[in-house]
Amino acid sequence: MVLVGAPPSDTEGERRLLRRARTGDPAAFRTLFERHSPAVWRFLRDLLRDEAAADEATQETFVRAHARLGALRDEDRVGAWLLGIARHVYLESRRTRGVHVDVEDEEHAAHLEAVLPTPSPEDLLLDRELEGLLAQALGTLNEERRAALLLRIDHGLPYEEIASVMGWSLQKVKNEIHRARLRLREQLAAHLGGGHP
Repeated sequence: MVLVGAPPSDTEGERRLLRRARTGDPAAFRTLFERHSPAVWRFLRDLLRDEAAADEATQETFVRAHARLGALRDEDRVGAWLLGIARHVYLESRRTRGVHVDVEDEEHAAHLEAVLPTPSPEDLLLDRELEGLLAQALGTLNEERRAALLLRIDHGLPYEEIASVMGWSLQKVKNEIHRARLRLREQLAAHLGGGHP
């Protein structure tokens, strides 16, 4: 799993697209979809751990976004707004399948900024092995903590935007991400040759 930041955005161009999409311009909404769907899909794939489910949830996210374009108040936060909708789609899909979602679980956490693979075949193999370990660690996370950490590490959102997306206080966001990073060090210490976190 190679993590990358959110796609660069031209703020004024994004605002114009959003305004056109709000007036019913399908080409403008399609452009918004093309810009933001890769990040939304990655976020959902990492939460759901299933690419087909992520495809379906991404479509549902954009269907809801299209219906709610008028509700977006801050035109500079389209990406964060879409990730917030995606998070709700994810939580609903878990509940629909009868999976209990415990938003206060303090026992699980993990994630790490992955390093881009080097050209050496040995390094590529080690990177793939590390990616597998990271994916395993992500799978042990509480859904809410994993979502917050992915929003920070994979999508590059500032803590304030994560607080808005998650519906948490700023302090809770910082605490959850800190705990996740500590847990990750603990889980990966043996594999990375380190000691205690």
